[in-house]
Amino acid sequence: MQLEIGELQITTVPGGDFRLDGGAMFGVVPRPLWTKRSAPDEQNRIALATNCTLVRVDGLRVLIDTGYGTKLTEKERKVFATESDGGVVASLAAAGVRPEEIDVVVFSHLHFDHAGGGTVRSDSGRIVPTFPNARYCVQRKEWETATSGLSEWVTSYPPENFECLADTGQLELIDGDREIVPGVRVILTGGHSPGHQLVVLESEGQLGVYLGDICPTWNHLRQMWCMAYDAHVSEVRRKKPEILGWLADSSAWLLSDHDPQRPWVKIRRDGKREFVVVDGSERG
Repeated sequence: MQLEIGELQITTVPGGDFRLDGGAMFGVVPRPLWTKRSAPDEQNRIALATNCTLVRVDGLRVLIDTGYGTKLTEKERKVFATESDGGVVASLAAAGVRPEEIDVVVFSHLHFDHAGGGTVRSDSGRIVPTFPNARYCVQRKEWETATSGLSEWVTSYPPENFECLADTGQLELIDGDREIVPGVRVILTGGHSPGHQLVVLESEGQLGVYLGDICPTWNHLRQMWCMAYDAHVSEVRRKKPEILGWLADSSAWLLSDHDPQRPWVKIRRDGKREFVVVDGSERG
């Protein structure tokens, strides 16, 4: 799927579909409410996507998030009901892009379903960067959290997904808001994870924002519809309506990392429901 934002060419490159527990995905929202929008399977899991995003700008190729990758164990694949044949690399190939042609990888954060595809197991069994010529951009606060070794973070950040990036010299740590390349910048939000960031796409007066897990699907537009996975849910509840209000008022494109049907939409304010989708594209 492709979208143009000014001179930026945006392509959705799926990193693989999967499932997570519906109760965890909707936190305090009662089950009778969220099941009307996201039907769970017999194990209470709901369908999710990994809508990794390729941005072409000024001859550069920027990849936003990488999906869960190809390193999961058989047990993990069963738990998450993963549906991936080659992950984001296969999707990039379908778009005519080879791994060595990616110039920049931007991680919204380092959880497994966003960073797992950033590294791959080589034929010799070593973990190496999937994109050998790319610089990998992540917030310093996120990196420090992911590598802290603290017990409350260990399961959220499998080290094989990012550790080798420091060894290869491809890691670029970011402190706060910053431009990555012309037309692509990041905004530190925290909330979902300590160093979570948005990716802002701007060109010729047009605006798009990859929301990461501040708003993982279009069923999470309401302020209180947040995830149990959020590290600081009160921050998400405070910042999400501010961000969505900015984007609604700007007639911006919103890019979702996990919505299984529409990778990008526009929204408007709504007096009863806070925000509602007014334009979007279905996944093919």
